[in-house]
Amino acid sequence: MPETVRMACPAGRKHVELWSGYTLFVLAVLTVVLDPAHWANIVLGLLLALLGAALIVHGHRIQAPVMEFDTEEFRYTLGHYSVSVVLEEIGSYHVLPGRTRSLGLRDNTGRPMRFPSLHNRRTARSYLPLTGMTDPGRVEMFMAAAGIPPRDRSLTQH
Repeated sequence: MPETVRMACPAGRKHVELWSGYTLFVLAVLTVVLDPAHWANIVLGLLLALLGAALIVHGHRIQAPVMEFDTEEFRYTLGHYSVSVVLEEIGSYHVLPGRTRSLGLRDNTGRPMRFPSLHNRRTARSYLPLTGMTDPGRVEMFMAAAGIPPRDRSLTQH
């Protein structure tokens, strides 16, 4: 049975929303418990609890991208969206910088690989979105373990 290597990208927004939601929920409980006789504290506590609950629910719904490979194929999953590519078809990769990093894959001829859109749009995309907190060094180590070389960005041959 082939061993699967997996890398989950960190989702900072998920952690922020969860921590904020739980903090607001605790603050709501404290607001009502400290002075339950005044109607303004009860209303404020109720509003804080509703806002905290909304943040907690939304935070739990955020999904982080997961990349994995085994001896035969590379897989990328983000919620219900999934891409599988045979490892032998991938020639190189590059990590696109920016607020939300992305992974671009190239075929053996150097052309960008095209993937279906994430949100059921008609266009195809040539990159797979990661998260802003994804360390490019971890992606490089993961791709090196898969045996996929980085794309040479220089225009001259050495």
